[in-house]
Amino acid sequence: MALRFAYNTNGAANHRLEDAVTLIAEAGYDGVALTLDHHHLDPMAEGWVARTEALGRLLHAKRLGCVIETGARYLLDPRRKHEPTLLTPSPEGRARRIAFLDRALEIGQILNTEAVSFWAGVPLPGVDRGEAGSWLLDGLEKVVAQAGRRGVTAALEPEPGMLVETLDDWALLRTRLPQLTLALDLGHCLVTQEREPPAAVREFAGQIGTVAIEDMRRGDHTHLPFGEGDMDIPACLDALEAIGFSRLVCVELSRESHRADRMIPQSLQWLRRCRKERTAA
Repeated sequence: MALRFAYNTNGAANHRLEDAVTLIAEAGYDGVALTLDHHHLDPMAEGWVARTEALGRLLHAKRLGCVIETGARYLLDPRRKHEPTLLTPSPEGRARRIAFLDRALEIGQILNTEAVSFWAGVPLPGVDRGEAGSWLLDGLEKVVAQAGRRGVTAALEPEPGMLVETLDDWALLRTRLPQLTLALDLGHCLVTQEREPPAAVREFAGQIGTVAIEDMRRGDHTHLPFGEGDMDIPACLDALEAIGFSRLVCVELSRESHRADRMIPQSLQWLRRCRKERTAA
C-alpha cells in the first residue's frame, strides 16, 4: 500500500488558504493538514460554516483528504501563546478550549476529516501537576465524547514540554480513555529521545489516528526540512508501510512559510525520491 502525504497549512501561513490548498494539490499531495487559525478558516468568526462548506467543495474538487490541527498560537488569546488550554486554572478558560475543540470536531465532521489533532497544554506557574492532570482528564472525557457523537477521530499529540509529553504519558491516559487515538509526531520522539521514531510506529501501530513528519535534531524541538536533521526518514516510511498505515502522513514545516512556494513541492519530491531509492535498493 502506497503512503499518502499531506502538507500542513501552518507552513503556508503567508498564503491565502485557497492558494495554499491549490499549491498543495498541484504538488501532488493526497491531502491537507489544516491548522485552524485567524487567517486560515477562523473557527470562531461569523460565517465559519459557509467557509467550511466552501473549503469542502475545494478539497473535493482537488481530490484531497484532510486532517484538522488545533495548534494555533494566538487564536484564543492574543496575549498568551496557546492559552487557554485544558490545564488552565480557571474553569471558564478550560471551557473555552473545550468549546474550540468541539468546533474543530464539527468542522472535521463537515469536511469528513480523518482526524482532529490536539494537545494537552503546559501547566502555568504555580499549578499543581496532579490538579492539572485531573482537569486534563475531565476535559479529555468531554472531547472524546463529542468526537464520538460527531463520528470524528480525536487524536491527542504528545508535545515536548507539555503535561502529556511522551508516548508513555499518552498510553497512561488511554487506559482511562480507550477511544482516544494517538497523534504521532515522529520528530517529537527525537526531541524527548524516549524511542526511535520507527520503533514508535511499530509499537503503537493499532492506535495511531494521524502522523506528522519532518526532520529534527535530537533534543531540539525545531521542525526542519528533510535532510537537515537526524531523522532516519526512510526507516520511518518503511515502518509506516510495514504496518499498512493508510491515513495521511502530514508534513509539518511550521517555520517555512516564507518559502512555502518552494518547500511544498520540494518536500514531496524528497519523500518520493526517498521511497524510489529504497525500492530500487
